Amino acid sequence: MRKNRTSEILAEMLVSRNFMGIRAALSGLAPADSAEEIVKFKPSERAALFRLLPMELAAEVFEYLPVEAQESLIRSLGDREAARILEAMSPDDRTALLEELPTSVCARLVESLSPEERMVALRLLDFPEDSIGRMMTSEYLTLRAEWSMREVLDHIRNHGRDRETLNVLYVVDPTGKLINEVRIRSILLSPLETLVKDLPGDVLISLNAMDDREMAVASFRKYDRTVLPVVNGHGGLVGIVTVDDILDVAEEEATEDIQKLGGMEQLDEPYMDISLARLVKKRATWLIVLFVGEMLTATAMGHFEDEISKAVILAVFVPLIISSGGNSGSQAATLIIRAMAIGEVGLADWWRVMRREILSGLILGLILAAIGVIRIAAWSAFSDMYGPHWPLVAATVGISLIGVVLWGTLSGSMLPFLLKRAGLDPATSSAPFVATLVDVTGLIIYFAVAGVVLHGTLL
Repeated sequence: MRKNRTSEILAEMLVSRNFMGIRAALSGLAPADSAEEIVKFKPSERAALFRLLPMELAAEVFEYLPVEAQESLIRSLGDREAARILEAMSPDDRTALLEELPTSVCARLVESLSPEERMVALRLLDFPEDSIGRMMTSEYLTLRAEWSMREVLDHIRNHGRDRETLNVLYVVDPTGKLINEVRIRSILLSPLETLVKDLPGDVLISLNAMDDREMAVASFRKYDRTVLPVVNGHGGLVGIVTVDDILDVAEEEATEDIQKLGGMEQLDEPYMDISLARLVKKRATWLIVLFVGEMLTATAMGHFEDEISKAVILAVFVPLIISSGGNSGSQAATLIIRAMAIGEVGLADWWRVMRREILSGLILGLILAAIGVIRIAAWSAFSDMYGPHWPLVAATVGISLIGVVLWGTLSGSMLPFLLKRAGLDPATSSAPFVATLVDVTGLIIYFAVAGVVLHGTLL
């Protein structure tokens, strides 16, 4: 990786042991930029640079580091120093790190936290993996309905300094049940004697701590919010989720879907950090499955050996036919999987999707069929490559293209619905998988059409 000028300066100061200069250089950067510079160095150098940061800044920088770099630093720091960093982290970021660490390391670090922070960490880790509860933070402010604006402002001054956000404050009853949310704008613009219960509130939208985190992404997208409250099964406020965490989740989910669409398992870690053995394993499984699937194509070809021997010209168009079906199926699968991921399409829409894809498949098939027929006719005008029965060959190719493209489009669009109905990830119906499935059936359609159209002539 090529280092920029800042990295070169830091490297020079590290060699010359100019620790004060390093401290000043990193302190002059935004925490995200400091993290970006530190991660460019070797693990041993990262630890040296990180230790030179002021404690308050170190905690902020640590939150911007990739999880792999965080794990490496935690192992290089002593338990006491690591605990100080974890104490200063926001609960949601701390939970994301702890769940990636080995169980023994996680347990040791949790034990080193203060009783209050330990209770928060254990509560968040107790939620199911990939649930909204794992990504929420407890750093928010609550209000009481009977408070005046004067009391609210005093409460914000006394307790708001270390909170995740002050844009929205939450009104709870004495039992902790969420009853309203109030924007800071309303508080600042209201007379000091106004009571919280008299403030205008937005429509109350909340997330359930036990729901999958994809539900949070959909809610943030739908309601255009920067923060949403999280409640338990009884409506009690247990945390909040902010948009920065949602952006991370959305990126992870999109990466997972893209990798599965490419015909492989999810990598779970950055490409440059994953070991070669794990990278090969992640890719080999699906390649083997697809290879076995393609062997069925060879079997199908062998089944139609007699037809090919009688009309060798049919073999010329095999790649054209199966690739057209595979391409149309891959297109349909990609469109439907993405539409499902962003909530445009649900299980109940399968019939509407099928009708659209039948029409799309017919139109696309007719377009490709027309091009194929024109190509055969044009070549036949200048050569006898296709013989005297070229119109029948053109008809065979044209009809087959319509059938194969239609079948590919239907297969690609309906398979994600079947997988989702079975409780599986629709992205598993990857483009290569659909293409392999359509290859085999495409051959059957092609030679079945040839058997009917060319019967009594070439066959």
